[in-house]
Amino acid sequence: MEQVPTPFGHTPYGKVWLVGAGPGDPDLLTLRAARLIMQAKVIVHDGLVDPAILALASPKARLISVAKSRSRHTLQQDEINALLVSEALAGRDVVRLKGGDPFIFGRGGEEAEACRAAGVAVEVVPGISAAIGAAAAAQMPLTHRRSASIVSFVAGQCKGLTEQDWTGLAGKGRTLVIYMGLATADAIAEKLMADGLAPDVPVAVVENATRPEMRVLRSPLAGLGQLVSRHKVKSPALIVIGEVAAQPADAPLAALALEAIQ
Repeated sequence: MEQVPTPFGHTPYGKVWLVGAGPGDPDLLTLRAARLIMQAKVIVHDGLVDPAILALASPKARLISVAKSRSRHTLQQDEINALLVSEALAGRDVVRLKGGDPFIFGRGGEEAEACRAAGVAVEVVPGISAAIGAAAAAQMPLTHRRSASIVSFVAGQCKGLTEQDWTGLAGKGRTLVIYMGLATADAIAEKLMADGLAPDVPVAVVENATRPEMRVLRSPLAGLGQLVSRHKVKSPALIVIGEVAAQPADAPLAALALEAIQ
């Protein structure tokens, strides 16, 4: 793997690549991401990275899982930052492999800052974000001339959710995509309706986007929490809110909407 020369003309340290693994399907990796994964000696990866992508790594590569969940973290973020820095300072090149894109709810910015602060060379390799991959796989355009000219991404699993100002992010002509929103689906629906969004606004939940087991579930906004619990939706999943959530045109929104509010 290439190294970046230091100002002194030599390379005592390794380098860190923050690599986007995309939404799941290995075929959606960029060529650069696939090449780096195959060449890497150390891969620090998230729990949502598909096993088929990790299978591209060399048998000699050291794979380190830093999987996170809502209630359990293998390592805290500061510890992950320190791990990347320590590996690089020890002279090892590191691929930090993240689901989706490193800079969209991937904490890639924090890791890049930690590397730069320690004098470690860092490069970002973008990936297809979960939202873009899910929309494509479900044939659900996030923007459409007839229904949406604005799209917003928000994180639904944040402290102080009720205090966040989402005014204007959803509504006519807009699409709202919520990452990490399963555990707070009820609160999200209540928040948006309290802000004036109609209870019958179309909602789609895309689970395991781009993977063979992908599911697309639909309901009106008022039934979002019930939809998630009734169908036992699990991460990774995205919530799409707006008129485009009823796409494609033959999507069974009406039937699922009735079921969701019964």
